[in-house]
Amino acid sequence: MESERLKIFDEDGNPIGVATREEVHARGLWHETFHCWFMTKEDDTHYLYLQIRSELKKDYPNLLDITVAGHLLANETVQDGVREVYEETGIAVSFEVLKPLGIMKYSVTREKLIDQERAHVFLYQDGITFTDFRLQREEVAGMVRVRFADFYMFCLREKEEVVIEGFKQNESGEKMPVLEKVGWEHFVPHEPSFYEEVVNRIDKAIKS
Repeated sequence: MESERLKIFDEDGNPIGVATREEVHARGLWHETFHCWFMTKEDDTHYLYLQIRSELKKDYPNLLDITVAGHLLANETVQDGVREVYEETGIAVSFEVLKPLGIMKYSVTREKLIDQERAHVFLYQDGITFTDFRLQREEVAGMVRVRFADFYMFCLREKEEVVIEGFKQNESGEKMPVLEKVGWEHFVPHEPSFYEEVVNRIDKAIKS
């Protein structure tokens, strides 16, 4: 995976070449990623899906994260991001049904990793249920959802906890129910401004 080749960009988003994933993270080179947030609506209530990262992941195992996220390879376009959706969730999605939320630039630095991403962010609104998911265990351990109104206030630091419900797969592939309150220690530590911007863009999209 570290030998995967990614397109690299300057800070203004102009392509400047190609580098390995390892080099990209070692040198803090700007590169492209694909983010897709799943949302469903029940009885006038919007729910946002969050993945539980696999315990096998090198970075942030077992933490809550974007429904689907992945790097775009050097030979891929943004439209190819739906590959990541299918690989991680088992759900086949057409690019045309995704609602674009724009590009978000963000940086994360820790130890020897400098992650500088230009994330192409999308919203997928459909009547998704937990039975639709066929998870790639190496990447995703489970799937949960949260009331969007609660998550919105949580991301704006107006709530300290949110309730998640869903499932986590055990080693034999059984879906074990999850229902609990969680705080920020259970989430991948993206910058607070990242979460705020995401929920503001989603809120605007569902009201438009």
